[in-house]
Amino acid sequence: MKDENSCLLLIFTRNPELGKCKTRLAASVGDKAALEIYTFLLQHTVKVTLPLKAQKTVYYSDKLGVNDLWDEKEYHKKLQQGNDLGERMANAFQEGFNAGYKRIIVIGSDLFDLSTDDLITAFDKMQSCDFVLGPASDGGYYLLGMTRFVPEVFKGKNWGTASVLEDTINDLRHENYCLLTVKNDVDVLEDIEDIPAFKPFLKNKL
Repeated sequence: MKDENSCLLLIFTRNPELGKCKTRLAASVGDKAALEIYTFLLQHTVKVTLPLKAQKTVYYSDKLGVNDLWDEKEYHKKLQQGNDLGERMANAFQEGFNAGYKRIIVIGSDLFDLSTDDLITAFDKMQSCDFVLGPASDGGYYLLGMTRFVPEVFKGKNWGTASVLEDTINDLRHENYCLLTVKNDVDVLEDIEDIPAFKPFLKNKL
């Protein structure tokens, strides 16, 4: 990665509270197991983002975490602002660009497939592409990178549905964008039931 100081990683996360995270997964495995799985995914996200040579900001859904998984020495901490996911991401990107960052990427915190190398690749692609998208197998995206702010990307989307990636690509059809490999984020039981790392959380559920 070149110009690391001009690179910003935004990590969008939900506060890990019983009954408030991974609700679709919880419908199959229960609130307690869903919280355990989400905490495991948060730990994985810390593990893959910590080595990244970029500025990192965690955007919490409800309240700032204190003495949690995200070390204050490594991660800035902020609250998401906006009425829907699009507004919240748009505000975070605008804040980053206003602060002078040149390449900004946003990810969630529920992708077990994600690696540090994936993030490095995404930032490197933004040397030649203005935008980068990581397609999710459910029709959304797990990563969005921008070198300049395009507000249309964050408007008019049915967030959480299978049309988000297609609609976003349509917004960027006249732009120079790159696609990463397709990955599977964790939303429902079928996303994890065949992955060995999740077996301990599901031993009494299947």
